[in-house]
Amino acid sequence: MSKVREGYKQTKVGVIPEEWEVVRLGDVGEVISGLTYSPKNIDKNGVLVLRSSNVQNRKLVFDDNVFVNVDTLKFNPVQENDILICVRNGSKSLIGKNALVDKENEGVAFGAFMSVYRSQYNVYMFQLFDTRIYKREVHRNLGATINSINGSDLKKFKIPLPPLKEQQKIAQILSTWDNAISKQEALIKAKEQLKKGLMHKLLSGEVRFEGFEGEWEEVRLGDISDIQTGSSNREDSTEEDGKYTFFDRSEDIRTSSRYLFEGEAVIVAGEGQRFLPKYFIGKFDLHQRTYSIMNFKKSIGKYIFYYIWENSNYFLAQAVGSTVKSLRLPMFKKMKIKLPPLKEQQKIAQVLSTADKEIELLKNELETLKEQKRGLMQRLLSGDVRTDNIKEKV
Repeated sequence: MSKVREGYKQTKVGVIPEEWEVVRLGDVGEVISGLTYSPKNIDKNGVLVLRSSNVQNRKLVFDDNVFVNVDTLKFNPVQENDILICVRNGSKSLIGKNALVDKENEGVAFGAFMSVYRSQYNVYMFQLFDTRIYKREVHRNLGATINSINGSDLKKFKIPLPPLKEQQKIAQILSTWDNAISKQEALIKAKEQLKKGLMHKLLSGEVRFEGFEGEWEEVRLGDISDIQTGSSNREDSTEEDGKYTFFDRSEDIRTSSRYLFEGEAVIVAGEGQRFLPKYFIGKFDLHQRTYSIMNFKKSIGKYIFYYIWENSNYFLAQAVGSTVKSLRLPMFKKMKIKLPPLKEQQKIAQVLSTADKEIELLKNELETLKEQKRGLMQRLLSGDVRTDNIKEKV
């Protein structure tokens, strides 16, 4: 057994500074259960009930909301700095996901598959709830047959707790990274919205570049390209022997030990709910219900890619099936598109590609920020790095 360095001690949660404690969540805070309601209680004029779908990437989102009349129900409204936790879900991977409640969302309810953790230490706790220490406790306490954590088990989670002043410093340092990440995410969202608007205007002809004029030609996609599908009896491959890209009938990309196609292509899955295209150059294979648009005539492949992306709702409208939407090859061939002259196509594709590259660069920077924060967080919340040692750097 390796020797514990001076100033640290071995505990049940690992090696931590001597002045830190190991506590149970229930010793320093309370776990509050969610609201049980029935379909008859749902009322669009009622109180918002936060559910698992309202927690995404450790933030509250409001894309899928349920409102409940609570006149005859007893519920505990959330308070600022409560940590909302998913404690029961059909997907085991979602158990334990959490978000911090801000001042703006005080007073709403939360559902029976959720719990709230409330303590005076929650600004620190929220950072801790994104570490291996917390995730290990979640995994250890998952039900054997039901994907859930009950309140009594949640209270028993063991966590390291520094003195209050060090907690505050840790939270402050990590909040600086959180703010930088949030700003980067907002910048990416703004750039994506700008690109979306630009793409619509350019691909509809609403906005033209200087020097280009005249009517665009309306053509069928099958007349300006070759559209092919893959084979049902392709060779599956493992990661070790996979050499070529394989486009599945879903939006997944895998590997194949052979290829049937080579060159520039726009790939569209033949089944799904979105039918967003992919642009590819190289050697590849296809599932039999995936389409490859190739050998472009009077057209630029990248322009076709962007045009299909902008008009993907048209594909969805043409798809058949109730549970699984499926597209047919004749529909692809007959799809009408507006085709500018080659030089204008090239210019449109170039501008949109530049926008994509800028967004991709911003996303890479975001991932770097997240990775840096994860590394620092793990070391700070285990006491491996002390706040006084990094104060000047932050």
